[in-house]
Amino acid sequence: MKKPSILVVEDDPSLGYVLKDNLVLRGYDVLLCVDGNMGWDAFQTHLFDICILDVMLPKRDGFSLGKSIREKNQIIPILFLTAKSMTEDKLQGFKLGGDDYITKPFNMEELVMRIEVFLKRSNGSIPLNDRILTLGKFTFDHGNLKLIHQNGDQKTLTTKESEVLKLLILNNDRVMKREEILTRVWGEDDYFMGRSMDVFISKLRKYLKDDPSVEIVNYHGIGFKLEVKD
Repeated sequence: MKKPSILVVEDDPSLGYVLKDNLVLRGYDVLLCVDGNMGWDAFQTHLFDICILDVMLPKRDGFSLGKSIREKNQIIPILFLTAKSMTEDKLQGFKLGGDDYITKPFNMEELVMRIEVFLKRSNGSIPLNDRILTLGKFTFDHGNLKLIHQNGDQKTLTTKESEVLKLLILNNDRVMKREEILTRVWGEDDYFMGRSMDVFISKLRKYLKDDPSVEIVNYHGIGFKLEVKD
């Protein structure tokens, strides 16, 4: 079986080699790059299953690199490493197409856990009956992260967008509380995660606007409900 391949772009040599050594010991194939330009060159010449990008990189910062990667590949999970604590910086990562972030210093076990979650989603380890879902004029192929309009137009979602949409579809008979969505998709409920969830909800609304009968309704201070009008 082919080892999962990970692109790690980290300019701190100590952290970079610790990351690589630990991930290799856990059975991953890891390519380590030390600046944004090297990371972009590597992405264009190798096939990876997930990208781990430091935000503060020489030559080309991690956000710029992540944006270019997302423009070329809409499916591959992107996880940002950041020493910053500013909410706006982390939200920028999500807006540029990132799927998750982890703040330095971090626990290696936490990083590995997040990697495994993304790889399981990417490999389609989702119950078969949850993979193809109907939503108004859309068909949602959760396993392949595709939202397909009946006119043939389709959008490829990120893993986080896909998880949020799936949760709303499967619970469209009720209002889903914010904390429930956060816990089930992000694994925790805090202020920043709530802000990032709002970003993903906004993106999903944009994707669904081609069918006016489908609406993600915001119940202020409570949560969201996916409504499909007849």
